[in-house]
Amino acid sequence: MAAPVPAPWTFLTNHTHVLLCLDRFPGDTLREVAARVGITERAVQRIVRDLEEAGVVSRERQGRRNTYRIQHAAALRHPLEAHHTVGELLTSLG
Repeated sequence: MAAPVPAPWTFLTNHTHVLLCLDRFPGDTLREVAARVGITERAVQRIVRDLEEAGVVSRERQGRRNTYRIQHAAALRHPLEAHHTVGELLTSLG
């Protein structure tokens, strides 16, 4: 009998993946972000709402599309990282 295949996991959360996409591709639609991250568009909408409510992302309407702006000075949320900013995280991830 074959050994079970471990469930895939990553070091970064979907919130981080969405944040990276919005930073690198600010004009992408949420559908395009979902395709890049590999999650549903609905999940991306929830994550973007979380990021907006936390003051990490702001949305600007341009015609029929949204452009997303990252607030690089926002502090990370977990106490272990709270002394770092979103901008530092994005810079470290290249």
